[in-house]
Order: sequence, then structure tokens, then C-alpha cells
Amino acid sequence: MRKADIVAQIAEKTGVNKVDVLVTLEQFFKEVKEALSNGENVYIRGFGSFVVRKRARKVGRHIKKNEALEIPERYVPAFKPAKIFVEMVKENVKSLPEKK
Repeated sequence: MRKADIVAQIAEKTGVNKVDVLVTLEQFFKEVKEALSNGENVYIRGFGSFVVRKRARKVGRHIKKNEALEIPERYVPAFKPAKIFVEMVKENVKSLPEKK
């Protein structure tokens, strides 16, 4: 499912035109990105949490030169689904046919 598909489904189910849905969705994404870039977590009850996680400093390897290089610590965005969301997915995916 793509963003355009989500916009179309929300517009169809709510009766709001697609442009307004798209603007709202884009603003939501912008607010989440801004909050995370400021070090804040975003909690949405029943859906999940957008959080900032710290990745520790580590030593990597440059394969072509065969030399060690240090990868500095950094912060990355992550999503942690709510328990009710995880349970819903577990139950619904069981009934789907297996992909080949």
C-alpha cells in the first residue's frame, strides 16, 4: 500500500476530498519528523510510538581496503507498535494465504 492508496481510502471512507486528506497526512508526517528531530517521542494510543533510539559507537570494516573504521554513535528514528496493534496483525495475518 502506498501513500496515494491510503489517501484514497481515507477520502472514500470519510467523504473528505483527497486534497484535504493529503494535506492533513503530509502535515502529520511533518509534525512527527519535527518532534523526532527535536528529541521528542510521539505516542499514539492504540497505534504505537515513534521514538528516537541511540545507536552505540562501533567498529566497522572497509571491505575493499581491509581496514577498521569507527562508526560514531548516532540517533535513529524507530517505530514501536502498540500491543493491541500487534495482536490485531497477528490474528488477521494468520488467515491470509501464504506468499510464494
